[in-house]
Amino acid sequence: MGTIEVEQRGSVLIGRFDNPPHGLMDRGSVAALEELVGRAERDEEVGAVVLTGSHPERFVAHYDIGEILAGARESPRVAPGAARASLRAVAALRRLGAEGGVSRTPLAGLVELDRFQQVFLRMNRCGAVFVAAINGSAQGGGCELSLACDRRLMAAGEGGIGQPEIFLAFPPGGGGTQRLARLLGTGKALEVVLDGAPIDPERAAELGLVDRVVPAGELLEAAVAEAARLGARPKAAVAAAKRAVYEGGSLPLPDGLRFEASHFLASAAAPESVRAMEAYVEQLERTGELPLYDSETIERVSEEGRFA
Repeated sequence: MGTIEVEQRGSVLIGRFDNPPHGLMDRGSVAALEELVGRAERDEEVGAVVLTGSHPERFVAHYDIGEILAGARESPRVAPGAARASLRAVAALRRLGAEGGVSRTPLAGLVELDRFQQVFLRMNRCGAVFVAAINGSAQGGGCELSLACDRRLMAAGEGGIGQPEIFLAFPPGGGGTQRLARLLGTGKALEVVLDGAPIDPERAAELGLVDRVVPAGELLEAAVAEAARLGARPKAAVAAAKRAVYEGGSLPLPDGLRFEASHFLASAAAPESVRAMEAYVEQLERTGELPLYDSETIERVSEEGRFA
């Protein structure tokens, strides 16, 4: 079963996926990721998480096909509509902590799929910033894991990233189609999903699938630096901004505007925000200049992550 080795550097947690010999993701990996995300949610001293792989050539190879096959053999075949209804029911049971009974039935695969998707959603809603340090190939579930991160840095070299599920006669199931469409747009998302072949780092950067390509020997330090910089921002504001982008950004515009406004109103009245605005107004009154147009102030707040 896969595990995640966790190291802390200041406010940054580094999680290394470990599942020799192939670097696969499996139930153990997902359980370990749940635990790591929970720590990032609870611990106010944790501002960011860097995820990488311990395999010398792979970030996360892909999800264990043997697990998916076993679930497919045991589960009844259902139409998409019935599957959606079943997934909603399983999600409700999991929220109530009552999924144990389902876990011992042919529908156990639904529990695992919901668990897989929900931990990625928690990453998107968390006040900690998640940075993928893609140290090699990331296929299928490994690609989906990187897509659930807020920033993606990939090592230059022979590694490839993509969604090969089409070759096994099913589409991505861990959020690949949805996050790719939101990140790249419909056309490029379909290109990635229907082609199925791995995409090299430079092409991935051109598509926008990864944010930066970094020399392999510099990848982890670059990812930690990025995580520390963004993780210095106020954690509650980071969570609100992430929810507004990830969830509000896919709503119809009027609904998205209300979603954004709700997080703005909830955040602006918080003590941390009030202190920052008071400091801003005090500096404006003292200097007669807008602080966010002052180069020294911009340099300071960019480094510290907050105005006060």
